Amino acid sequence: MTPQPELQVQAFDSINEIDPHVWNDLNAATHPSQIGSCLLSHAFLNAFEQSNSVNSKAGWQPQHLLISQADQVIAAIPLYAKGHSYGEFVFDWAWADAYQRNGLEYYPKWLVGVPFTPVSGVRLLCAPQHKALAAQALMAWVKRSKLSSLHVLFTEATDQQALETVGCLTRQHTQFHWFNHSWPDFEAYLASLTQPKRKKIRAERRKVSQANVQTRVVTGANITSDEWQFFYRCYANTYHMRGNPPYLTPEFFEQVKQSCADNCVMVIAQHNDSRQDIASALLWRDQTPDGKTRLYGRYWGALEHIDCLHFEVAYYTPIQWAIEHGIDVIEGGAQGEHKLARGFTPVTTQSAHWLAHPGFADAIEDYLERERAGVAAYTGGLKSPFRGEIND
Repeated sequence: MTPQPELQVQAFDSINEIDPHVWNDLNAATHPSQIGSCLLSHAFLNAFEQSNSVNSKAGWQPQHLLISQADQVIAAIPLYAKGHSYGEFVFDWAWADAYQRNGLEYYPKWLVGVPFTPVSGVRLLCAPQHKALAAQALMAWVKRSKLSSLHVLFTEATDQQALETVGCLTRQHTQFHWFNHSWPDFEAYLASLTQPKRKKIRAERRKVSQANVQTRVVTGANITSDEWQFFYRCYANTYHMRGNPPYLTPEFFEQVKQSCADNCVMVIAQHNDSRQDIASALLWRDQTPDGKTRLYGRYWGALEHIDCLHFEVAYYTPIQWAIEHGIDVIEGGAQGEHKLARGFTPVTTQSAHWLAHPGFADAIEDYLERERAGVAAYTGGLKSPFRGEIND
């Protein structure tokens, strides 16, 4: 058997050091349509870095990898050295605490994923035939680095399998997604729900309407600079109300506006009496390798409290718009059992983890096995919001 050419790995402190065409071609190679996910595009990841939302000071040090074989670049991996566990939505604080109590350093650790974005997708950017090689190269790099661990967040099935083969453990999580069953309009969607859920949604929408508030949806280049600025005020206010600074800077959204506008869907609520905008939500629109068009509901905020306004802006208006525009799925972010009452259904997502310390690796493997059983029991015990059987 002819030996395989050796793999070469290059690490880059900034995605700007990587040719956008090289990165985007590898992103597209993962996708049957040869488009690639907007969330993994060079422009989207670069927006985090150019806006200083992601850098070493923020605890996200980019170390993006390009993997080559026989002088041909075959894979790219969005990799970060993390100095904490914020902004990940896969919680390992207890693992870090256990390390500390035993006199070991958990941070920095390696993380593969899209910053601040709990959305499942490809993490090994390469053609399908190179998945195993990409996973091998990543693991070899991680082991040489001597950091405590590797965490590959919100993986799709092919990547997860490749990572398990090189020694990663599987962790499962529950999210709630909305699936479009080709309803002709919002009323038909409501008619498919159980009577209590249908009644609840109508009552919540009525409260917003009686407050004399209406919503509009603006997309792509039609979102004005004033609307972007208003959205950021809402987004930042959500964090300030919790006593925290926002993860993302205004410059991040300015970068996205310039380079990824086609993927932006913004919902804005306006008070009809004052003609003032009072709340906003931002969703990303993407096409995934399964051929479905998805909306990722990511950010929401309001400058005025109105009962049930959050549900209208973050759920009901996007659902109505998705039905009208043939969107297949809305992903509502991490956690949130309250979404079940709004027509979202549970979905199991997964991530891959490797720990250098053998004793902790064994303990966490046992923990994850019990956790997976708990996740299965939890999702299996949730009651569908729909009448009859609607299978996703």
